[in-house]
Amino acid sequence: MYARAAAVTTTALVTVALLAPVSHALPGPADDGPTVVAHRGASAYAPENTLAAVDKAAELGIRWVENDVRRTKDGELVVLHDESLARTTDVEEVFPDRAPWKVKDFTAAEIARLDAGSWFDARYAGARVPTLKQYVHRVERHHQGLLLELKSPELYPGIERDTLKVLSNEGWLDRRHVDGRLIVQSFSADSVRTVHALKPAVKTGFLGTPATSELPGYAGFADQINPSHGSLTPAYVSAVRSLTGPHGRPMEVFVWTVDDAETARRVAGYGVAGIISNKPDVVRDAVRTGVPAGR
Repeated sequence: MYARAAAVTTTALVTVALLAPVSHALPGPADDGPTVVAHRGASAYAPENTLAAVDKAAELGIRWVENDVRRTKDGELVVLHDESLARTTDVEEVFPDRAPWKVKDFTAAEIARLDAGSWFDARYAGARVPTLKQYVHRVERHHQGLLLELKSPELYPGIERDTLKVLSNEGWLDRRHVDGRLIVQSFSADSVRTVHALKPAVKTGFLGTPATSELPGYAGFADQINPSHGSLTPAYVSAVRSLTGPHGRPMEVFVWTVDDAETARRVAGYGVAGIISNKPDVVRDAVRTGVPAGR
């Protein structure tokens, strides 16, 4: 009887192990220096915010990517930084009479016709503006983390709810992703606050440099304060880190946009949790092999 019970127990344990989700939680700053995030993908080496830029980041061994989300005329979420399509696509050639070529004035099908790669390099001719759904699928394929920026949310009322719906539909709001692979950020405090209210489990970041006296107010809905590196000081990082965020952990700083080794080592020395870069390989190598300045 004992042997049979032991066998049943062993079988049950093996079954549980096989059914348990595989964790792709990514290393944080405590593991090997600051988390390095590929800005709009590895955008120094491939056209920004395209799937090719995600692939390039993965090729370089970068485990986090940042992207920007906007909404089309017919309600599709697409990954693009600018309000206008003109800089990074051939929209002026395809739709010459549609100036100023704003994303919100085009349908998803129209945007899907555009070449989003040739402006960067002929090798990327035919690259498309991805939908958010397509983008998260590619990030998932590489087991990367996603730092997702809601771009100009005042232009797209309700984009917070729309974004969370896409993330939920694509499996990005389960515990495995929320615990270690997803951060939603914005320059709009109201937008960050809305995301936190709609989905409190999601880690959030505010882009900017609020006055130190204002930081306690942000701690109620933002896990991170994410400023430009030019505005950063060791004292400011310390002030952020001294506060407890909405998930009961010290607030963090992810700094942008750092593309050289000297600056990377300097801000790493300040104690930032993450560094966002167009050249993430340069930053990664600097913070892993160099002695951080400012310590």
